[in-house]
Amino acid sequence: MKPEQPFDPKPILDSLPLLPGVYRFFDGKGEVLYVGKARQLKKRVASYFQKTNVSPRIRLMVSHIARIETTVTRSEAEALLLENNLIKSLKPRYNILFRDDKSYPYIVLTGEKFPRLTYYRGTPNRQHQYFGPYPNSYAAKESIQLLQKIFRIRTCENSVFSNRTRPCLLHQIHRCTAPCVNLVSAEDYQADIRNAVLLLQGKHQEVEQALRAAMERAAEAQHYEQAAALRDQLRALHTVQQKQFVESTGGATDADIIALAQSEKLLAGHPQDGLVCLNLAMVRGGRHLGDKSFFPEHAEDLPADEIVQAFIAQHYLNRSVPPLLVLDAACDDETLAQLLSEQAGHAVKISQAVSGERRQWLEMAQRNAQLALQQRKAQQGGQKLRLDKLRELLDMPDLQRIECFDISHTMGEAAQASCVVYENLDMRSSQYRRYNITGITPGDDYAAMRQALMRRYQKLAEACPDETTSHSTRLSKDNSQVAGYEHSRRGEGARPDLILIDGGLGQLHVAMEVMHELGLNELALVGVAKGEERKAGLEQLIFPDGTAKQLRSDDPALHLIQQIRDEAHRFAITGHRAKRGKARTASSLEEISGVGDKRRRSLLTHFGGLREVAQASVEQLSQVEGISKALAEKIYQQLH
Repeated sequence: MKPEQPFDPKPILDSLPLLPGVYRFFDGKGEVLYVGKARQLKKRVASYFQKTNVSPRIRLMVSHIARIETTVTRSEAEALLLENNLIKSLKPRYNILFRDDKSYPYIVLTGEKFPRLTYYRGTPNRQHQYFGPYPNSYAAKESIQLLQKIFRIRTCENSVFSNRTRPCLLHQIHRCTAPCVNLVSAEDYQADIRNAVLLLQGKHQEVEQALRAAMERAAEAQHYEQAAALRDQLRALHTVQQKQFVESTGGATDADIIALAQSEKLLAGHPQDGLVCLNLAMVRGGRHLGDKSFFPEHAEDLPADEIVQAFIAQHYLNRSVPPLLVLDAACDDETLAQLLSEQAGHAVKISQAVSGERRQWLEMAQRNAQLALQQRKAQQGGQKLRLDKLRELLDMPDLQRIECFDISHTMGEAAQASCVVYENLDMRSSQYRRYNITGITPGDDYAAMRQALMRRYQKLAEACPDETTSHSTRLSKDNSQVAGYEHSRRGEGARPDLILIDGGLGQLHVAMEVMHELGLNELALVGVAKGEERKAGLEQLIFPDGTAKQLRSDDPALHLIQQIRDEAHRFAITGHRAKRGKARTASSLEEISGVGDKRRRSLLTHFGGLREVAQASVEQLSQVEGISKALAEKIYQQLH
């Protein structure tokens, strides 16, 4: 939204100091447009109002500035930290945004007498040994499976481990040595743990030498079964070395490789056509563990070095960082390296000039970035065809944002509504919403839909009572290149162009009533009714005037509607199942007479959760403090 009167920056510029700090640009509604850091606030902020060769995106941003706020910091490093904290929390419309809220997975060896091998996300704990991070869960879990094959380390929960009376299936298929029932000595188990640690650290030769020496000692002592087991471990190790990792010959290096690929815009007015892909490859202990691709928002017309610097700042601050970052774009920000070093507790080097093996890693990351970019472009090409067909079908040439609602419950129990969002040729999971439905007659889908729609759009109606036109009509032709940015309001403040209702004419009438009550009659509504026998491809589109239309099963417009509707259904049913399971979990133990708060806590603490309590035998239940044999039998009967 542009300010009513042109913004005069001179008074604020005259008062700014030549000191490091953070600046924030606001529009007329008080929404944050941009957050930036500066070595000298006065010069940096003034540059936005002096340059004439800035991009259309920045020109549009400057035209919307209504207020500027600044915060002076003690150093540029402190400004960098504050800037990225604000970017992550505020998600300004014009900042480069890397959507990567998930923590990275680690492999963990716990600190017990018989350590457990497991997968973990979150902040490392000093009590355990952590290896990684890995680029994705698949890489971490595959490594765990391979380590199980070689060293047969336990992976079971402590509540299961401490209550076993006989070996489990993993022992029978040679994936565990069954320390739970003392089928392996503590010394032999610790030897396997030491070798697993060496392997995770990239010291393969040391592991092979240790296993070979142990095999030869066992053979000399005529312990042939032990020697055969060690021989099998060596064979498994060789298999892992051949198939799992891209190996390093230069020692146990820890490094992240960052490569960038950019494509030029194909069509004016569609900023999503100018794609940017950043590929992050992780090397730990000299092993290439895999890679992950990022597609940042608002980076289409920015230079490569600025994109890479933004990624490093957003990705590594408050995260573990390896000693070496290898880039394919220049990054001369010494402040960034200094701040990362202080955070990590060790020196962090940011390097572009690499050779030999590191050059091969970088070239691999560059190829993967280009490949991911091509795949995303192909995917968006298909999505664009679907969206264009839907625009043609509905006569909505400016259709961009679609929201879809679905209701899920089991015989009225734990009802939940979902709202999913499709925008800029992709599902936007960060903008999904779930609504717990309360205060209605169980099973009343119409009342549930009314409640969900009211809760979603009431705030929108109150916040924007005078906005009765779609986003496209509010933009001038001069700003057509950046129309997508103007429409990037997020979450519940965003205004959909089309609302899909999963249901027939009854649910659609409810939606029409809600929009009329809220004064949002201009929002387009379409019901999606399941066809005969609820088969895919037989869906009918129900329109507010009561007409219905069935599309051909191969129609791209129908495929887009199915994609969005199915995602709404998936999101609703997963939320409903979690809510239902939580409600049943909370009540199942409470309903058992004789099990009060203290005994319930004892049971959950001993076994680790209700599922483990339900899996326990009467004998195992009776071993818990305060649980008699008779009460154990009652609990067992109640839970089965």
